[in-house]
Amino acid sequence: PLPRTLSPEAADSFCDVLVYHNHRIAPLETLAIEFTQKLTGKAEYRGLSAEQVFVGWYLFADEWTEEPMIKIKGEAVRRELGIEGGYARLVDFIGNDGYKLDNMLRSDSRSLRQSAELATEKFSLVSMLSMGTLLRVFPSTESQSGDTVWYSPTDELPATMSGDEQLLVRKSLALVAQAASGDDEQRVIEMMNDIARYQRSVAHALPSERKIAAERLYNSINYNRPLAMSCLTLGILSLLWLINLRREGRGVRVLRSLLYAVLVTLALYLSLHIALRYYISGHIPLANGYETMQFMAWSSVVITLAIARRFRLALPFGLLVAGFTLLVAMLGEASPRITQLVPVLQSPLLSIHVVVIMISYTLLAFIMLNGISAMVLRALRGAEASADVEYLAVVSRIMLYPAVALLTAGIFIGAVWANLSWGRYWGWDPKEVWALITMLIYAALIH
Repeated sequence: PLPRTLSPEAADSFCDVLVYHNHRIAPLETLAIEFTQKLTGKAEYRGLSAEQVFVGWYLFADEWTEEPMIKIKGEAVRRELGIEGGYARLVDFIGNDGYKLDNMLRSDSRSLRQSAELATEKFSLVSMLSMGTLLRVFPSTESQSGDTVWYSPTDELPATMSGDEQLLVRKSLALVAQAASGDDEQRVIEMMNDIARYQRSVAHALPSERKIAAERLYNSINYNRPLAMSCLTLGILSLLWLINLRREGRGVRVLRSLLYAVLVTLALYLSLHIALRYYISGHIPLANGYETMQFMAWSSVVITLAIARRFRLALPFGLLVAGFTLLVAMLGEASPRITQLVPVLQSPLLSIHVVVIMISYTLLAFIMLNGISAMVLRALRGAEASADVEYLAVVSRIMLYPAVALLTAGIFIGAVWANLSWGRYWGWDPKEVWALITMLIYAALIH
């Protein structure tokens, strides 16, 4: 049986409350999703929503400590915790001698330390929620400066805070837990609504209702993982079918129409996803690997739709590139948290640099797929495929010039940005080196 938690309706009342998290004010739903993803690797658990998992851990921690749901990576950590599968209980972290991973955290092996630190981060996250330190949901605005500071029930409160406010901060969530323990979910909903109203009456510079609604919409439409797998599967199957056909027929026209419709839908979804992330964060979403891979997926779809009428293999190519880039985005986090940009990343040159580089990489990916398709055609048909192979070579040559030009421009812009940010044009880090190597290899083909 599942540990105890609230009903979906009662758990959803927590989502109307705002929380200060990652140096910004966000719906509590966002924190709940990040919490559940960090622990389990998914945004839900055994049919429970992220909000139900989150409030379950907070309100009924004693029952949840026995639930094997903390995803553990690394065989050495699993052995140290004494677990057989890939998931641990919270109680598995503590032994007779204290915290079981202490020795691994002090290990000389970097890989062992990193595995132990990752597991410890999850243990600490649960501990912080159970104690209430994650729940910075109580704003207090200083009368003199006008600044709003957010507190959790366990924070040290300023002496300038009134006695009534201090009582509210210390006791409100404890009363919510008491009502939840007595199965009085209606009372829980009422008290969470009271906290939400208190926030809006006290705090300054809160996100608008429209921005909060946009963030909740963004939280509800994260389908990148199934999209990646669907794009790869459909792209591979359609590519194999199309390159094996010698002539166009009704079946090919139907398939092309279907692929075109899929890519239009994918373009609309990615555009909405990127636009919402931009609106919520207040900056162009090109600041990390997840966001750049999403943009590359979007650019591959847009380029595909632009050239699909003149190049029949563009449709499966677009699906493959979009699928691969979305899959790479998933390798880190399913949807990494939205944070404020550090000053070094706030330059507009960064956005221009990333856009130009990603478009060039998209074109180079199409060239690579052209080469693979040509080899497959030669293997299937031999000399009969000469005309089709030559056509693919012409398409590659047409794409090669803008691809190399954009990559060169992107490297140059990146160097200028690096000089403005760090005082040096070139640092020989892996990204710089491999971008340069890629440019030189493809430039050699032009020469």
